[in-house]
Amino acid sequence: MTNTLFPVFLKTETAHFLIVGGGNVGLEKTETLLRQNPEIRITVVATYFHPKLVEIGNKHQNITFYERPFEEIDLLNKDFVIITTDKPEVNLAVRELAKSKGIKVNAADQPALCDFYLGSIVNKGSLKIAISTNGKSPVLAKRMREYFTEVIPDNIEDSLTILNDFRSKHKGNFSQKLADLNKLTEGFQKSTETKKYKRLAFTLATSFLMFFIGYGCSTLVSLSDIQNGLSQVPNEFYYMLLIGFVAQLIDGAVGLGYGVTCATSMMILGVKLPAISGGIHTAEMFSSAISGFSHYKFGNVNKKLLFWLASFGVIGAVLGALFLVYLGNEYEKLAYLILSAYTFVIGIRLIVIAFKKFQFKKKIKFLGALGFTGGFMDAFGGGGWGPIVTSTLLAKGRKSKYVVGTVSLAEFFVTLAASIVFFTSLGVSHWYIVLGLILGGVIASPIAVKLAGKLPLKAALLFVSFLVIVFSVRVFLKIV
Repeated sequence: MTNTLFPVFLKTETAHFLIVGGGNVGLEKTETLLRQNPEIRITVVATYFHPKLVEIGNKHQNITFYERPFEEIDLLNKDFVIITTDKPEVNLAVRELAKSKGIKVNAADQPALCDFYLGSIVNKGSLKIAISTNGKSPVLAKRMREYFTEVIPDNIEDSLTILNDFRSKHKGNFSQKLADLNKLTEGFQKSTETKKYKRLAFTLATSFLMFFIGYGCSTLVSLSDIQNGLSQVPNEFYYMLLIGFVAQLIDGAVGLGYGVTCATSMMILGVKLPAISGGIHTAEMFSSAISGFSHYKFGNVNKKLLFWLASFGVIGAVLGALFLVYLGNEYEKLAYLILSAYTFVIGIRLIVIAFKKFQFKKKIKFLGALGFTGGFMDAFGGGGWGPIVTSTLLAKGRKSKYVVGTVSLAEFFVTLAASIVFFTSLGVSHWYIVLGLILGGVIASPIAVKLAGKLPLKAALLFVSFLVIVFSVRVFLKIV
């Protein structure tokens, strides 16, 4: 038998952990422990402390720091030791001393020195799943954690509460109680309703597309116009095809940046400002519909947060779109200056996001204002909902899956509202922009899926921010 591990869930209220080493690995282990219990007692001994670790320590009175080499006295009254230094001789010496005192040890990336492993952990309310690969592949354990985090709904706590109440009040014997509980939990199996929500999202998006085409054909474009148009496709269509392709690749690798990448690229080509935002939002509406409703089904959506973001986001998007239609026609040069400055700021914000690390949960104020600002700037600038709203929520320490799910579904309503305003104001005169972006994104989607998670997040964000900043500066210099 090669796997002799016995999983145990430890109550950490009375445990005292000693971490030897204060670099990147020490920071990671500290954050891992705090995620399970923010009040857990930790002592960190090191000759160097990561700045982020010091920042965390200043916020937690239950963390003690000693800036010096490890000493045997550090093991006094400690229950567990985690060794994170990059010096094998130090790691071995600490491990032998701890073992002589009966203290269990974990040594990062050194399974032979470990008495226990810190597995990947899935947290869903009172449900906790620990995943271990017996020290062979932490990366695979991380991927399994991401999978279970996605498929297990966040509202599982409601089900656990109901089951606990049922078990407490059940008057039957053990066999009867077990049989009834098994019957109750049959519904926890994966439901086929996910496909229904995907079909619903697809139907909504397709209906809008058909309405878009039908309206244009019936009121503005005759059959002969369509035939002539197909034989004389504007060159801009092919530019939009390329822009949509590249933007989708970036969005697939990073998870954001589609709007600002398209907007800055199209500004350089001299596309009219209302057509820029209108084309982007119409094209982006389809992907946000499918992803948003999929997140809803998987329980990754906070309904209260969705209400505030979506309702105020729609108001902001309508006003932003109307403002752009008026300003873009009457004061085109001024609008270009405002947009180039806006995309430049978004580029800087992406750099800030790239260097952000773990954040502890903070209270979110003025959710309506956040949704309104994100919707207005997204409609006015052709992008920015993700960099503004998602980054703000993540900076407040909210779980990424929860944030992405809620923001994605809210984005569908925001893009739909903006698209309707642009559509009714501009008609189908910018059809080649919409079609080019959609087709380019469709072609890039399979490649973008493979890129997801392959490119380091920091490198990808810095790459996008570099492109956005350079393009914004070029637009500004071109106008001035």
